Amino acid sequence: MSKRNLNQMLLVAGLMAGLLSGGVARAQTILPDPVAGVEGKMGTQAGLEAWVEAFRPRALAAGVPAATFDAALRGVEFDPKVVERDRNQNEFSKTIWDYLDTAVSEDRVALGLKAIERNRDLLERIETEFGVEKEVVAAVWGLESAYGTYRGDLSVLGSLATLAYEGRRGAFFEAELIAALRIVEGGHVERFTGSWAGASGHTQFMPSSWEKFAVDFDGDGKKNLWGDDPADALASTANYLRHWGWTKGQPWGVEVKLPERFDYDQTTERVVKQVGEWQAMGVRTVFGEDLADHGPGSILLPGGHRGAAFLIWPNFQVIEKYNTADAYVVAIGSLSDRLRGGPAIQSGWPRELRALTLEERQELQERLTRAGFDAGGVDGRMGPKTVASVKAFQKARGLVPDGYPSLEVLELLR
Repeated sequence: MSKRNLNQMLLVAGLMAGLLSGGVARAQTILPDPVAGVEGKMGTQAGLEAWVEAFRPRALAAGVPAATFDAALRGVEFDPKVVERDRNQNEFSKTIWDYLDTAVSEDRVALGLKAIERNRDLLERIETEFGVEKEVVAAVWGLESAYGTYRGDLSVLGSLATLAYEGRRGAFFEAELIAALRIVEGGHVERFTGSWAGASGHTQFMPSSWEKFAVDFDGDGKKNLWGDDPADALASTANYLRHWGWTKGQPWGVEVKLPERFDYDQTTERVVKQVGEWQAMGVRTVFGEDLADHGPGSILLPGGHRGAAFLIWPNFQVIEKYNTADAYVVAIGSLSDRLRGGPAIQSGWPRELRALTLEERQELQERLTRAGFDAGGVDGRMGPKTVASVKAFQKARGLVPDGYPSLEVLELLR
């Protein structure tokens, strides 16, 4: 799910390439940067046209009317840049602090406050009906399209057809294309444009998410997430979060200060404790106050032990359903806090560190596995198994076991 406007252009430059991307990597790494060239055979316009002909019976069997299929995909164009983005989306990455600098900038906060004021009645009605705070819905809106000012300009049908034909995730994109054709058949959209991966609208829904969660909040008979009126899109986003278990009144998390000699083995989403237990271990808010009890939670260190620490609750995992990157979830949470009048993140970050490249992340996993620490495979994704293996390696070497996959850890493994 991705982004837009600072003063309209600065925000776009900082976020659009990564957040209008159909997904980002988890843990330490975020936004893909542009890369040149694509390895292997990519495809051709003639190949796409042949694929469309072969795909037609499957789409019709799935219930897409022939007239809709023919009209929608007549003249569809193969887009090599879409394939390039899909194949290289994890090639380069940014650190969480670089990401947050743009995602929760003062400009984005200011624009968000104005967007809430302009749409206060709408957002309050959505909050009442779906039980999701207006600031949270606005934060998703802000990160996904800079409050509607940039919703993507690529043909959704063209992008999905290109990716389904290219074949790396063919079955997935075929299903999304069929869902997109149903949107067209229902007359829900006039200008069907979005991101390179087929996410579109004010809050960057994939077509399958539209089928499951879109609502007609303005009562005009259409579930229109793409027009200038954001009502259906914002209500659909709230419906999405409610479906996955959003609890109104429960924070996504709170920034905390950890005591000296804290057991960093406890810093993972897999370790869940009652707030009273964290309190007894010496954990306090970043301002030194007692912790509010919002139920069992976990301690997260998205930038390692030298960065900010957060006590997170189940609403954190709900936001993860929208985008699994820790940095995205922290950005949504922090931006929603700011829109509610709360403070910015107080702790510093280890800005002297850089993110590992894809090749370095893969090397890290290979070397961890060879050293006897199961990293869960070699895919370059810093998921829970890799983080756990980094923790185990750090502990064996007498380092702080925060699970952060840094260049220091990689060099120690070499």
